[in-house]
Amino acid sequence: MCGIIGYIGSKSAREIVINGLKKLEYRGYDSAGIALVNDTTRVFKCAGRVRELEDLVNKSDFDGTTGIGHTRWATHGEPNELNAHPQVSFKGNFIVVHNGIIENYSRLKKHLESRGVVFTSQTDTEVLANLIEHLYLEGDLTAEQAITLSLSRVEGAYGLLIICTQESDKLFAAKKGSPLVIGVGDGENFIASDATPIVEYTQRVIYLNDDDLAIIKKNELILKSIRSEMIQPVVKELDLKIGEIDKEGFAHFMLKEIFEQPRAIHDTFRGRLLPDYSGVMLGGLFNVLESMARSERIIIIACGTSWHAGLLGEYIFEEYTRIPVEVEYASEFRYRNPIMKKGDVVIAISQSGETADTLAAVKLARENGATVIGICNVVGSSIPRETDAGVYTHAGPEIGVASTKAFTTQVTVLAMMAFEIGHTRGILSDSVYKSLITELVSIPDKIKKALEVNDQTLNLAAVFQNTHNALYLGRGYLFPVALEGALKLKEISYIHAEGYPAAEMKHGPIALIDENMPVVVVATKDDTYEKIISNIQEIKARKGIVIAIVTQGDEIIKKMADYVIEVPETLPALSGLLAVIPLQLLSYHIAVLRGCNVDQPRNLAKSVTVE
Repeated sequence: MCGIIGYIGSKSAREIVINGLKKLEYRGYDSAGIALVNDTTRVFKCAGRVRELEDLVNKSDFDGTTGIGHTRWATHGEPNELNAHPQVSFKGNFIVVHNGIIENYSRLKKHLESRGVVFTSQTDTEVLANLIEHLYLEGDLTAEQAITLSLSRVEGAYGLLIICTQESDKLFAAKKGSPLVIGVGDGENFIASDATPIVEYTQRVIYLNDDDLAIIKKNELILKSIRSEMIQPVVKELDLKIGEIDKEGFAHFMLKEIFEQPRAIHDTFRGRLLPDYSGVMLGGLFNVLESMARSERIIIIACGTSWHAGLLGEYIFEEYTRIPVEVEYASEFRYRNPIMKKGDVVIAISQSGETADTLAAVKLARENGATVIGICNVVGSSIPRETDAGVYTHAGPEIGVASTKAFTTQVTVLAMMAFEIGHTRGILSDSVYKSLITELVSIPDKIKKALEVNDQTLNLAAVFQNTHNALYLGRGYLFPVALEGALKLKEISYIHAEGYPAAEMKHGPIALIDENMPVVVVATKDDTYEKIISNIQEIKARKGIVIAIVTQGDEIIKKMADYVIEVPETLPALSGLLAVIPLQLLSYHIAVLRGCNVDQPRNLAKSVTVE
């Protein structure tokens, strides 16, 4: 969940690593540190943001041509200077930055303490650094031998970048369950937890697989397994532009990404629809589409916003394919001994492709004989490599911690999958199939129209910026949208919010409603429209404040609600793609007015790569 960056070459490592950490700060931002190698090695670290680390480093003129850096999201030990990475071994021979969790660190720590090793931090990473050093000194081993032997003794997940001060002409990188990518340059190499800090220097990358160990020099790269088996590196070209990781004039990445959704959705279906909109061609599913169409059960696994997209996908799949669908939190699915059988299809959804619980659930599903499909955004990430087939969303980098375009592009993929499977199964006639695709193609332009409410949501945010609680309600296809709207508000503004099916309001939440409680009702026109009107009347009878998201031209709810935001009309199955837009904007503007750090909300990180 933390950010890792490393450099070895001939340029200023200090500049490259600090700039890289700035681009990785969305992955963790409670402390940061850097180690630089010249004739000697120096470590700088502090609690707080990367800019504070930069100020600290700039007080010194020390630099080097090799360096590693880390921006942290705390797991073991509170955010402070001692617990910040890099962690240095007891006698100073090894300097380590680490993403992941060493699960047996407590047992290893007791063993090392019994051998006289003294610890200064509360981190599991320092345990690993000291284990490597202990084996290095006691066994008279090379750094590579000590690292590989140590990794055979640890349990858990790791993305590691290591300096041995006695072999400082190289860096060591290792991966298990936590992403690392190597950027291949000319007389220089880069290592990072994702490609965002690398793209401005090189487009040539190597994605490490689990149990890989890389020995990296400025002019040489050796790739092995931790069992010392040689591996031929596979160099790939990045499909990423430097502009995609800049704000490009927007105040925050989140706002930029909200406004990118028309382009992102278009890119998601671009090249996957026949020119006359008569069919869907998902090349990543070519070998499994028939088995998906024959399946008697589909299980969708995901976390957070991706779970909400999956829940909306359940509604779409069941209507258009008539296959039973279950939506599971990946964290619960993996631990409750789920019942699966051969022929089941599991769809795993993750923006990053590295979500730890989802990745573990994928492996469990494959072990049980299910066909596993991935829906991810990040090319080369772990989930696409672990699944039988899949579809990339092509949303482009999502830097803001609170997902926006991830949700809408994931729903777009699920809709395309459902339409294609429904047609393959004979549930959808050719004409209905084509009409669904045609409407999907219209969604980017309709989102552009929906984004025109930006100023209206800003004015509304000014009214509700000091509220303490909010309720979000929706029915049918709009219930998952209510959940997502509530999540966005609490993620970035720290206002308590809950989403419910509107009909469930009478089973408890209605007790909360009074003249101070804003209730956001997602009420675009569909088969449940009359029912949602009744729910609004129940809220108003108890003096609740109603903010309604309605279909353009709706005059009935406009007379009942206190505030109304209109979105264009579309099919009920696709209504969530439009209705979620004002909810994203409202959350964003409330958070900004409250002075919150929108892109990097407290206690959260973008990619949850640890349990």
